[in-house]
Amino acid sequence: MEYVIFGLLGFAVGVLGMYFLLISKAGGKLRYDLGMKVAARSATDPAFAARVDQLFAPPPPPKPSAEPVRLLGVLQRESRLLDFLMENISAYTNDQIGASVREIHAKAVAAIKKHVVLEPVLGQDEGSIVTVPAGFDPSAIKLVGQVSGQPPFKGTLVHPGWRAKSVDLPKAPEGADEFVLMPAEVEMA
Repeated sequence: MEYVIFGLLGFAVGVLGMYFLLISKAGGKLRYDLGMKVAARSATDPAFAARVDQLFAPPPPPKPSAEPVRLLGVLQRESRLLDFLMENISAYTNDQIGASVREIHAKAVAAIKKHVVLEPVLGQDEGSIVTVPAGFDPSAIKLVGQVSGQPPFKGTLVHPGWRAKSVDLPKAPEGADEFVLMPAEVEMA
């Protein structure tokens, strides 16, 4: 008989413990009661259940930034860079390609200087011995060659890198598709 009493007492303590655990996980008695009301109404009201499901639906993915695309658009408008890059140049002679590249290069440089202020990631000259400190930003400094041990690292600067110090791109007109780099041109007869 004692075992039955202790068993029932243990069961009651377990049920109460679970109840209080559920209440504490729900954020308190008021929230637990609200959760029970929502569950009960969701079970009987499909429209309500659908609205509750919408609350827990994952948010839509963020729209990608069009700013890099706008820079491509500027390079296309001011130097026709994309036209050159997307064209099959295998049929042209080296002299023809060289003449085209010289003009495209000059116009692309002018467009970049007009809209983007660039600075080197590291200010030393290529070929200089540089020290890469502990805690360096791997998106700003790429270690190449035989890398072992812990920073600081010493090595030869192969390329100083580029960082956009500032960007001043024209905004797309209201309602325009920012991902159109250059509109199609149709000549009317």
